[in-house]
Amino acid sequence: MRELLAARGIYLTKSLGQNFLHDGNQLRRIVEAAELKKTDQVLEIGPGLGPLTELLLENCREVLAIEKDARLVEYLQERFNVGQASSLSPSREKSETGRMPVLHLLHADALEFLKREPRDWRDWKLVANLPYSVASPILVELAQTPQRPERMVATLQLEVAHRLMAKAGDDDYGVLTLLVQLDYEPREWFKIPAGCFFPAPDVDSACVVLIRHAQPLLPENQHAAFVKIVKRAFSQRRKMMLKLLKQDWPEQKLKQVFQQLCIPPQERAEKLSLEKFVALTEKLVGRG
Repeated sequence: MRELLAARGIYLTKSLGQNFLHDGNQLRRIVEAAELKKTDQVLEIGPGLGPLTELLLENCREVLAIEKDARLVEYLQERFNVGQASSLSPSREKSETGRMPVLHLLHADALEFLKREPRDWRDWKLVANLPYSVASPILVELAQTPQRPERMVATLQLEVAHRLMAKAGDDDYGVLTLLVQLDYEPREWFKIPAGCFFPAPDVDSACVVLIRHAQPLLPENQHAAFVKIVKRAFSQRRKMMLKLLKQDWPEQKLKQVFQQLCIPPQERAEKLSLEKFVALTEKLVGRG
């Protein structure tokens, strides 16, 4: 990998979070965690030099790979013999033995793309070694999309993985936990050693598996209120939730709802479960 990059004069940029996973065993574990079928559509963000892309194409029907670095886009075009896609039209033809998997390669900032072009991702899976600098925003953006992917398998910083897997009362429990777990169940995770990357990152890494809830915990029209409540409740972690939420809701109503839900008036956000946050949202703005 070092020789390939050097031969093409590609120098990795720290600001883009370019730490490429090259270990074959770990790549296969990621693909296995995605439980891919030959009919699956996969979103890959940050394909880098394409080792995961290659495995994905062997196991699914279609891959949309979004790469921000133009130098890597050029390399991927050569490696997979595809052009740069301006839309999601097929970029591979049928082979003699049947239909070839389709690869779409987009040169774009993935986070900006997701915000700019809302799509129906319901039948898609995210399988990606996410750039560490934008991993959390990308997961939140996809989780909050009304037509969100059915499964997200992502490699990211270990500390972010801990936050995604956390439960009420854990040190890592917070805004990210709740914004993702509202729509996804964290199913499993495994650690990936730094030596499996080039260059080796300064932080530990992990792959997490998130499965979309079969039934939504809240209707879509209450998601924005849930986000508002969670962000306000965690805006000052050492303060009581009731005092913080008074900035947005009448104190009397808050006291009434807290009593109905058996939430102590002195409760802090990090102690309140996802289920209680959902119930709080329903009571304050929904059918409660």
